[in-house]
Amino acid sequence: MIALLSSWLTEQGVAPENLAIASMLVGCAIIFVISAIAYYLVKHKLLVAIQKLVSHSRNTWDDLIFEHHVFTRIALLIPIIIFWFLIPQFVIDEPFILNFLLVLAKVAITFQVARTIGALLNVINSLSKETAKDRYLPLNASIQVIKLVVYLVATILSISFVLDKSPIYLLSGLGALTAVLLLVFQDTIKGLVASIQISANRMLAPGDWIEIPQYGADGDVLEIGLNTVKVQNFDRTVTTVPTYALISGSFKNWRDMFASGGRRIKRTIIIDIGSIHFYQAEKIEQLKEIHLLKDYLARKLQEISEHSKQLALKDTDYVNQRKLTNVGTFRAYIEEFLQQHEKVHHQMTCMVRQLPATATGLPLELYFFSNDQNWVNYEAIQADIFDHLFAMAPVFDLRIFQHPSGDDWRHR
Repeated sequence: MIALLSSWLTEQGVAPENLAIASMLVGCAIIFVISAIAYYLVKHKLLVAIQKLVSHSRNTWDDLIFEHHVFTRIALLIPIIIFWFLIPQFVIDEPFILNFLLVLAKVAITFQVARTIGALLNVINSLSKETAKDRYLPLNASIQVIKLVVYLVATILSISFVLDKSPIYLLSGLGALTAVLLLVFQDTIKGLVASIQISANRMLAPGDWIEIPQYGADGDVLEIGLNTVKVQNFDRTVTTVPTYALISGSFKNWRDMFASGGRRIKRTIIIDIGSIHFYQAEKIEQLKEIHLLKDYLARKLQEISEHSKQLALKDTDYVNQRKLTNVGTFRAYIEEFLQQHEKVHHQMTCMVRQLPATATGLPLELYFFSNDQNWVNYEAIQADIFDHLFAMAPVFDLRIFQHPSGDDWRHR
């Protein structure tokens, strides 16, 4: 081929002393033009035809192959291989240029093959996410390790092409660099170990809602990678957390809450201790109008009556008789109200308890679970419940404690 090119250049009037360099330049130009044409045909003709075939196929795996640019990266090998094949045909008289272009082509082919393998690994990862029944397989981290190995091999091969040495010669020198490699890849090694532990212990999976306050992460896990875990917060921002931080520190996973079918509500109503007192008979008669308290009042009045008979107490003995308190009755009302509420999970713990009195009053803690785990609905449920209870407190002659405001001082 070079002889034909030289003959043609001679016919065109190129001087013999300039023939060698002219042949090389024209040969390089021909190589680049043919490679460019091949690239154009591959990108705008071959890939378009492949895309049409994929779009009409009923399979999903070929869509993933096209989506992750596997066909694109394989097709790009064609012009590079053509470039590599044509170099010895047109550049033969300049050993330095010939070797340079051959090494360049070999390095390009090596890394393009590595990129193609990386794209195929992405397809495998996507297929596993769509079809895997177990979300806890550490496939993403494993694939990242394989990619790292593939690119490491490609780098070693490229260096061997540049130095014109066997790859084994280079690998023999890596032993002395072990400490340096461990230092450079320490985060990768710790991330790999952490991802395996996370998977083996089923600590985390994509889609879980987690909280990691020290990293400002509070949201859904998007991806568990080799070095980082991506968490999409509820304000739509994304926080990246080192994978090894999940096993070296602590985090809260809400997965079991969703699996349980209920979501806990735990809040207190603080009662002004000065408003707590015994009920008189008239007030009890008024409270009998409340349907939720009918059974409670009947039962309690029966217990008080039997207690008084056992101790032979007179009806006028208000000191020794047992009496109903407004805070106890209010607590009983709250319990009945929660038991009949349609949004309360009745198969899970539901109670109202007194906490130790503080300087701000007597806390009544409501501890129960809603049967709707959706965040918006959950907030609405507990808001409706406490709206009602705050409004009902005066019916029981109770005051809800709050620090005095400016309006309180104006009314004094």
